[in-house]
Amino acid sequence: MLVQNLLPASDPSPLVGHQRSEGEVEIAFALRGGRSVLAQLYQRAPCRVLFPAPAIDDIPEAVLITTSGGIAGGDRLRIAVSVEAGAAALLTSQAAEKIYRSLGPEARCAVVLQVGDGAWLEWLPQETILFQAARFSRRIEANLAPTGRLLASEIVVFGRLARGERFSTGRLEDRWRLHRGGRLVWTDAVSVEGEGATALDEVLAFGGAQAMATVVYAGPDAAQHLSLARSLTGEARCRAGTTMVNGTLLARFLAEDPARLRADLAGYVAELRHAAAGLPARPPRLWQF
Repeated sequence: MLVQNLLPASDPSPLVGHQRSEGEVEIAFALRGGRSVLAQLYQRAPCRVLFPAPAIDDIPEAVLITTSGGIAGGDRLRIAVSVEAGAAALLTSQAAEKIYRSLGPEARCAVVLQVGDGAWLEWLPQETILFQAARFSRRIEANLAPTGRLLASEIVVFGRLARGERFSTGRLEDRWRLHRGGRLVWTDAVSVEGEGATALDEVLAFGGAQAMATVVYAGPDAAQHLSLARSLTGEARCRAGTTMVNGTLLARFLAEDPARLRADLAGYVAELRHAAAGLPARPPRLWQF
């Protein structure tokens, strides 16, 4: 069989583009017969969701998975979670998310959280690990009804520390926006770019930290838990602090040891969910050491 080359002889061989992922998850929980149940699910590879049987004394749980094994430069992910009025749900991830070294393009992840009146949502994924020279942008947009409540956290680890690797070049842009009743009540942005090690070492920036966590509790009762939150961060082994902004309870953790930060954060989340919602004082089961 004769295979004809349709390219002009003077043209170089075409470059083969790198495969990129465009994953998506849309998930909704609703109250049916006095129980919180899955009401809607859409998923597109590499994003998948598992639903382990919840503990008898706890709320429904959804576990996010990236079947590609991590996020590469140029990937686009979108996750939308909705908890309707009166319902409750916990979202976590199967394992730490890896952000691979980029050849140039930026990986992007958009998270949209919707919480109805009287609803409770926990957004508690495991760590995001930035490989050396990774480029990653994340947007978290939360929209709460006046009596909706949200407990959310994100952990970022700067490099594969067990391999002796540090996130010294690359880019991180991590943004939060929180609305209540249609009004913006809190926004936050962390940006590290270029020679990231400089910012990580700066006393007035990360102060040598290799891991960072941000925790948000938003609800009509948030101010009632400020004393507890300050007690928990005061007892933490890593650097941690708590404050209130427009009725939103905020905490941040910094540590040279990611395992220590994770342990402190697990204790904080466990006690806060118990105090605010009467749920068992424990982090997601997949967080267990």
